[in-house]
Amino acid sequence: MSDRDIRNERAGRLVEAAEKLFAAGVMSHSGHANLSARLDGERLLLTPGYVRGLRPEQLATVGFDGQVLEGELQSVSAEIIAMHSVVYKARPDVGAIIHTHSPSATAFAVAHRPLPCRTEPMLRFGQAEDVPVVPWGPRGSDVSVRGIADVLQQRPTTAAVLLANHGLLAFGPDSAATAHLVVAIEESAEAEIAAAAIGGAVDFPPGAQEAVRAAIARAAS
Repeated sequence: MSDRDIRNERAGRLVEAAEKLFAAGVMSHSGHANLSARLDGERLLLTPGYVRGLRPEQLATVGFDGQVLEGELQSVSAEIIAMHSVVYKARPDVGAIIHTHSPSATAFAVAHRPLPCRTEPMLRFGQAEDVPVVPWGPRGSDVSVRGIADVLQQRPTTAAVLLANHGLLAFGPDSAATAHLVVAIEESAEAEIAAAAIGGAVDFPPGAQEAVRAAIARAAS
């Protein structure tokens, strides 16, 4: 495909992912989020500062260095380019990133508490471990970006991080997979909070991850 075809295809999928998040009810009251998709080793597509009613042609093409190459960004999105690009640089396998203020996941971020992996959807959609917390830093600042880089280095298999006092940052091979993970994390955070009222959540038994992988493989065969 041409560069234009690739851009259009990935922009369309980002818009679909945003629509899925709203339909699933995992967005904050404000609907704030930002989504991106990798174009290549130096460029990404980024939502312009809003996601509700988003159209593919409204996405901006941005360099990992922060330069806007095509389209326009509101200042609210220009601030977070580095937050996305640091993940793409650290994880060559990541094709899309979603940042939300999903209420229950954000509760864990505000409490500075890692979110345990205790629900099967988290296992199935790529987060078979606790979601770690990145120490707080001003939004888009060097402090915040360095914190994300440090946690990704310490936790090389995590597919999400909680930004302390801020929200959720999730990443995956493509927009659809990342949206599924955001939904799974928010549902798991809701379940953790609800379970606390009836005695607390319980860890999976040993071998749970392997059992889920085997079940997925059998269904796909």
